[in-house]
Amino acid sequence: MFSWLDRIPLHIIALAAVVLALAPFVPEPHLWEKLKMLASGALHRPMDIFDLFMHGAPVILLIIKLIRGAREVS
Repeated sequence: MFSWLDRIPLHIIALAAVVLALAPFVPEPHLWEKLKMLASGALHRPMDIFDLFMHGAPVILLIIKLIRGAREVS
């Protein structure tokens, strides 16, 4: 199911995860802002939901890739 993810180098996914998780750097990263909105129940606008998925997707992919890599080693 995730064989396409295995073909992407880890450093590319890690770089995308870091950059998109922290962008924009000032005044506050979007991912952090959207996660706070989600926790407070204020995440309602479609643009905010899209931002959460856009900035969070590379982080999720990185986690999946790391888990799959750990399973291959053991």
